[in-house]
Amino acid sequence: MDRRDFDAVVVGSGPNGLAAAITMQEAGLSVLLLEAKDTIGGGLRSAELTLPGFVHDICSAIHPLAAESPYFKTLPLEAHGLEFIYPPMAAAHPFENGTAAVLSKSIEETANKLGKDERSYLKLIKPLVRDWPYIAKAALGPLRVPSHPIAMGQFGINALQSAVLLANLRFKTTEARGLWAGMAAHSIQPLTNTATSAIGLVLMAMGHIKGWPMPKGGSQGIANALTSYFVSLGGKFETNVEVHSLKQLPSSHAVLFDVTPKQLLEIAGHTFSALYKWQLERYRYGMGVFKVDWALGGPIPFKAGECSHAGTIHLGNTLEEITASEHKTSRGKHPEKPFVLLAQQSLFDPTRAPEGKHTAWAYCHVPNGSKVDMTNAIEKQVERFAPGFRDRILAKHVMNTSEMEAYNANYIGGDINGGIIDIGQLFTRPALRLSPYRTSAKGLYICSSSTPPGGGVHGMCGYHAARRALADVFKLRAKSLS
Repeated sequence: MDRRDFDAVVVGSGPNGLAAAITMQEAGLSVLLLEAKDTIGGGLRSAELTLPGFVHDICSAIHPLAAESPYFKTLPLEAHGLEFIYPPMAAAHPFENGTAAVLSKSIEETANKLGKDERSYLKLIKPLVRDWPYIAKAALGPLRVPSHPIAMGQFGINALQSAVLLANLRFKTTEARGLWAGMAAHSIQPLTNTATSAIGLVLMAMGHIKGWPMPKGGSQGIANALTSYFVSLGGKFETNVEVHSLKQLPSSHAVLFDVTPKQLLEIAGHTFSALYKWQLERYRYGMGVFKVDWALGGPIPFKAGECSHAGTIHLGNTLEEITASEHKTSRGKHPEKPFVLLAQQSLFDPTRAPEGKHTAWAYCHVPNGSKVDMTNAIEKQVERFAPGFRDRILAKHVMNTSEMEAYNANYIGGDINGGIIDIGQLFTRPALRLSPYRTSAKGLYICSSSTPPGGGVHGMCGYHAARRALADVFKLRAKSLS
C-alpha cells in the first residue's frame, strides 16, 4: 500500500479502533487503520480452534452492548453483512438443586420467577429500562453534566453501590441474589467493591430492552461489517503492522491509539509530559481470564431446562459462593469453584458447528498473569450443573493469561477490560485530565477501553476519542448520536 500522508492514523483495530477510524472517515478525512495481527478485529475474531467446522469466538462472544451501542446504531452494519441472533432468554443462572433463575426479555416474566423478590426486582429494573436512552449517553462516555440529571441520578444511586450491598438491601431469595451476583461478576473485581452494581444493572437493562445477541457466524462478523463500512467510505487499512515507535507511522495530523497505557508508553512515552507519563505508569490492570473452548458431540445437558433457551449461562450457584470466589481471585488465589461465564452459541446459530454437533465457550477469572491451568476447575463447574457434560467433549482449546495477551496485546496479564474498572478508574481512566482521550502530546490520542466507558464491544471509547480529535485538530464536529 502507498504510504502517502493521511489526515489521521489509528493504531489497533478492535471495536474502538474501528469506531474511531470510521468517525474520522465519516467527517471527510483520509484515515489509515493499522493492525498488528493478520486479521482485523482485536477481541472480535473467530476461528476453528478445535476441530474443522467448529467455529469459536476467540474472545468476546455475546454482545448486548454492541446491539444497543448509541454509536453502532448509527451505522448501516446490517447492509454490510452483520446479523444478530437473539436467544429466547438472554441468560440463565442454574443452581445446584436443578432450578434456575433467568433473564428473559420480559421484565415481568423474570421478576415472577424470583418469588418474594418479584416487587423488589420490578422496582429496581423498570425505571432503568424506561430511562435507558437518557442514561446511555451519559454512562457510556466521559464524565460530564447529564442532559437528564434525574434519570442519571437515580441510576447513579444504585450503580455506585457494591453488588453485595445492593443485594442485601434489595433481595432476600437465593434466586434473585444469585442471578444478580452473576450479572455483577462481569465487573471482574470483588463484588464488595464500590460501583460493582453498575455493570450488573446495565446488563440486566440490555436483556430486557432487546436481549443478549450473538453475531451469526461468529464475533468476527461485527469486525467484518465495521471494516466493510470503513472501506466503503474510502478508508484504508493495513494488517501485520506492529507499531513500537512513532517513527513507523506515516505523517499525519492526528494519531489515535487503540492500545492500553503500557503499549502507549512504549510507543510514545518519550513525547509525554512528566506528569502524564507518571500517571500512565501507575495505571492499574485487573484480574485476568483463563478460557476454554469445546467441540461437543451434543448440547450441554444442564439439569435446569431453562438453560437450553439461554445463550449465556452463569455458573457459580449462590451470591455468597460467587462473592467468595471473586474475592479469593482478587487476592492472587485460584478458587476450587470459580465463577464461570459460559456461552453456547451453536444452540441458536447452526453455522458454528457440523450438524448434530455443538460448541461451547467459557472462562473464569484468575489472578493477573496467572499460568495456572484452570481447565479441570472449569469443567467440574459445568459438570456440577450439567452431569454428563464431560462425556460430550470431542476436543478442547485453552488459553491462559499469557496466551490471551499474545493473541491481543491489550489484554495485559489476561485483563480483557483494558484495566480494572473500579471507582478509582471509572471516569479517570487512564489519567486525571479534562479529556481522558487527549494525551499530553499534541495530536496524539488514546481511544481504547482504557478510556471511558471502559470494556465491552460498543465502540464508544473510539467515538468519543475521535470526536475530541476532530474538534481539537481539525475544528470539525462528529456526527450526533441523537
